[in-house]
Amino acid sequence: MTILRIRKYGDLILKKRCEMVRDEFNNIKRLIDDMFETMYANLGIGLAANQVGVLKRVIVTDVGTEGARKPIYLINPEIIEMDGEEILEEGCLSLPEIKGEVKRKKRVFVRGLDTEGKVVKIDTIGILARAIQHEIDHLDGILFIDRMDKNQKKALSLRLNKLRKATKRELRSLSEGK
Repeated sequence: MTILRIRKYGDLILKKRCEMVRDEFNNIKRLIDDMFETMYANLGIGLAANQVGVLKRVIVTDVGTEGARKPIYLINPEIIEMDGEEILEEGCLSLPEIKGEVKRKKRVFVRGLDTEGKVVKIDTIGILARAIQHEIDHLDGILFIDRMDKNQKKALSLRLNKLRKATKRELRSLSEGK
């Protein structure tokens, strides 16, 4: 397994909508393994494929503890049903050190595929429901800061601009082979 580079705020791939996985399930198995490895190495609880530079509809999450991990992945996830609301603080591996309160649904019923192409259904509440919504948003090019109220986002604007500039420098350096 490989730890992949996490794309940071300012990288345009984070704002792109991911494509459905059609029939390349064997290739997706390796991606999922690498995404879990990357998420765990960065102490995250969720990761979407575009966060590691792959524009495919794949998410991984694990809201368990290190002693009792509960890894879940979904290919082509879609929320079928949701209800309730709660506002809680969120963060994101693509926006290091940025946190903010986001309103999300308390309960989600989601459907996706496993690596065999079989349908998987999950009905969940709490942190897993929030993580799934957060990661599916990524697949649609939506960041958690896009869901924050304007005043919160404005209060973070200096830090977001600093992060965007650092990302642009990093991307320029990578493209120049430095």
